[in-house]
This record gives sequence, structure tokens and C-alpha cells, in this order.
Amino acid sequence: MRTIPHWINGSPVAGGSDTIDVTNPATDQPIATVPMADSATVAAAIAAGVAAFDGWSQTPLSRRAQVLFRFRDLLLENRTDLAALITAEHGKTLDDAAGEISRAADSIELACGGPALVRGGTSLQTGPNIDTKSVLHPLGVCVGITPFNFPAMMGMMMVSVALASGNTFIWKPSEQDPGVCVRIAELFTEAGLPDGVLNVVHGRQDTVEHLIDDKDTEAVAFVGSSKVAHIVYSRAAAAGKRVQAFGGAKNHMIVMPDADLDVVADQLTSACFGAAGQRCMAISVAVVVGESAEPLLEKLQVRAGQVRLGAGEANGTEVGPVINRQSQERIQAAVKEAIAGGARAVVDRSAEAVPGFESGYFVGPTVLADVEVASAAYQEELFGPILVVMRVDSLNEGLELIKNHRYGNGASIFTRDGAAANEFERRASAGMIGVNVAIPVPVAAYAVQGWKDSAYGDTGLNNASWSFYTRPKYVTSRWDSVAGTDFGFRPN
Repeated sequence: MRTIPHWINGSPVAGGSDTIDVTNPATDQPIATVPMADSATVAAAIAAGVAAFDGWSQTPLSRRAQVLFRFRDLLLENRTDLAALITAEHGKTLDDAAGEISRAADSIELACGGPALVRGGTSLQTGPNIDTKSVLHPLGVCVGITPFNFPAMMGMMMVSVALASGNTFIWKPSEQDPGVCVRIAELFTEAGLPDGVLNVVHGRQDTVEHLIDDKDTEAVAFVGSSKVAHIVYSRAAAAGKRVQAFGGAKNHMIVMPDADLDVVADQLTSACFGAAGQRCMAISVAVVVGESAEPLLEKLQVRAGQVRLGAGEANGTEVGPVINRQSQERIQAAVKEAIAGGARAVVDRSAEAVPGFESGYFVGPTVLADVEVASAAYQEELFGPILVVMRVDSLNEGLELIKNHRYGNGASIFTRDGAAANEFERRASAGMIGVNVAIPVPVAAYAVQGWKDSAYGDTGLNNASWSFYTRPKYVTSRWDSVAGTDFGFRPN
């Protein structure tokens, strides 16, 4: 088996005698090993970032952008190979993995605009012959902790703007599918990124704690579960670090009585079951207003039954496995518990095996109706291909469901009624809103940002990251000579 190394100071590093297996979720077979960083390895990565910071932060913005332009081209030229790495370790289909690389390229394209976007402002004559300006400075060594579900895209949402702003970066990817992250670091080096500007270290909780606590790291960005997000946020804040931490989701789609149910059924099938439901913006709750629930359930029953399960690299596969055995068992147990609690299984493929891949971590598309609001199937993020269908009498009742849920990552409405859509836009308690769009992840020129327990911190990823990865300095200047003393505190 291959070994996936750390990447420190422009070179692969073996660091750490403790290793774990990286497993193909479709076969339950190990395909690589990855070392867990020891303290010396983490310290070496931080030292590399510190040593590279002065040179990179003083590199002209246009030259930083040139490196990012070259990297963007390399990323797309290697999209097929990168997608294969993701599929082998994560399990998602090759087409889905290739789409992730394209989304990662969007974030890089945004960062290529750094010369226009990393700028302050100047105000003339803020006082007699006094001018005031603001300038933006990079922070230093920044840390990114990314999840398994989008191993490339989430990293690029952080790394791109951080590097464009003049920071150096330490990337701690999920140990479950880290191969693509190291390959991306290699491509950055090929694009001309100086050694030490981007470093990749693998590890467990102790590695994360070291990165957060070290005096030489300045900022921490995290994506993962809400439980861990809150821990990371609290620890980083206590250490005096700038921090943004993104957590779980339970994204609702409201279906109005005037919606085209065939379109809705198609969109729900894709948005809930795609990537085996392992997307932060997957729709996991359909809220049907009025009398359309049963007709919609009939259409969903047909579509969910037709979804093709299989290994991500196999032709014709639409939904691959979940990431590991623990996730498979947890999701299957949640479905059983919901049914035992009175939910109606319109479709239950949660325990379905795939011929030839009986050892794989497969969970088939499942549709549950008549689920109680208090049940775990509705309240918890299952992170699997499980759709809960709720019934309400009005848009207001549906909006109250969204408001009262602990998560607020995304929410969508399907309707032909402009007034209903407008009310939904105003009132839906989530950071990303879709109108007749099932998965409303904004383009990189906007931002990725949740509400409530879906996010801790007040910035966001992609275009919102410029303020996170820079600190402002305000300069008040006067060049004429002023004689005399004045002990009062005067306005300008």
C-alpha cells in the first residue's frame, strides 16, 4: 500500500510512527496508510509557516495571483486524477468528485482577484490637512481543519483567500481521505508556491489542539460536526485566536401547493441522496404545505427505488457508500428507531447490500413520513441518504419549523408564487437560501455561512474570508507643521 505523507516546507515528510489505514468505503479494504503527526512534526509545520511568512507576505499581490492562476490551471488539468483519488478514499461517484474539483477551482479563481479585493480605503481631509486611510495586513500562520465529505473543496475555500491575502497555511485534512490534499499541495509547489507557505499535516485531536494552542498560529478555520465546531471555537477563542467554525445542518425544503411535484421529486432525489447524503447542504427534510404530501410521496417512492447504488468508480453508479462502518451503522440504527417510533417507511433501502460489494458501507435511499418533530430522525443530522417528509398547513407553519430547529445552514422553497418566495427569503432562519434551487450554495463571489448551531463566528468562507484572513490598520496622517500645545481632546 502507498503511504500518504505529510507535506512540510515543500517536501513529503514521514513524521510520526503511529499510522492508520485509509479504507475504500465500497470494499472495506485498506488502500493506503497515513501517519499521525507527533508533536515534532506539528512543530516543524508551524516553523515552516513562520519562516515563510515574511517572504510571502511581502511578495507583491500580482505575483501571488500569478501563482494562484498557475495552480488553478494545474488543478483543472489534473481533475480526472484528483477525482479518482477522492472516489477511492471517500466513495462518492467520479462525476461528483470531478464536480468538487470544479467548485474548488471557483474558489481559486476568486482568490486570483486578490489584487483588486485585498485593499483598504482613503478619506481626504478628515480634519484640517489630515487624511485617514485603512490598510489590510495578513495575519501570519493560519490553520484549516477540513472534513471528509469535501476533502478538496473545503480546503480550497480556506487556502485560496488565505494565501492570496499573504498568509501561510497549515492544512489538517480528515484522516479518512487525505490523499487528494497532499496532491493539491504538490500541485501548488509545481505552480511556484514557495516552500513553507502551504503545509499539510495529518493527525487526531492532539494534533488539532497543538495547532490551536501554539503561540505562532494566528487563525483557525474548521468545518465538521457542531459538537466539535463548538469545542474548536471555544478553545481557539480562549487561546486568543481568530476563529470561524462551521458545524452540522438539517436543511429544509418547503414545497408550496403550486409547486410542480415532478420537478420537486427530481430535485429532492438529487439533493438528498447525492453523495449518499454526505453534504452539508443536502436537503434532509421536505416540508409539504397543504394536500400535496401523498402525491409527492408516490413520486419519491418511484425515484428512490430507482437510484442505483454501487462503487463510486463503477459505470452507472448514482449513489456510493457512506464514509465508514460507524456511519453506516449509526444511520441504519436511526432509521430503525424512527420506524419503531411510528414513522412510516415509504422507502427503506437503508440496509440494502450491493452485489459484489457486500462488505461496503452502503446505505440506500430511504424516505420516512409521519415523523414526529421530537424524534431524532428529524432533530439530528443523520448525514446519510435519509429524507424526512413533514406535513404543514401553511407557509408560516413551515417557517416556524425552520426557525425552531437548532441548525440553520440552508433552506429552500419551491413555488411559483413570488409573494411566498419573497416572504420565505425574508423569514427563513438559515444562512443560505434557495428559491426553486434545492442546494443553494452561493458562487464563490459570495460566501458560505450558516446560522445558529451551523456556524460559530461571524464571517464565512469564500468571498467573506477576506476580512477573516486580514487585519485592518488605520492610519491618520498630517504633513504640515503645527506649533503650540493643546491638552484638550479635540475632534479633527
